[in-house]
Amino acid sequence: MVRMADLRDRDVVNVNDGKRLGMISDIEIDVESGRIKAIVIPGGGGFIGVLSRKHDLVIPWDHIIKVGIDTILVDYPLDMIMD
Repeated sequence: MVRMADLRDRDVVNVNDGKRLGMISDIEIDVESGRIKAIVIPGGGGFIGVLSRKHDLVIPWDHIIKVGIDTILVDYPLDMIMD
């Protein structure tokens, strides 16, 4: 079992380009099944992400390849990531 607090301490890395996407700020849960639907990576920009914040990156759970000790590997299409 993995706690949310433990997930937040792991880097999320896209295996398509090796880019570090950030750390998890939130998760989406299907309340009927109790399963995680997606992880949320905060958008950047502004002072500590508060001012002029970009859109958050929502990665569906089925795009997660591996949850490791320090890293979460995702297979996320590059064209879906907003720069």
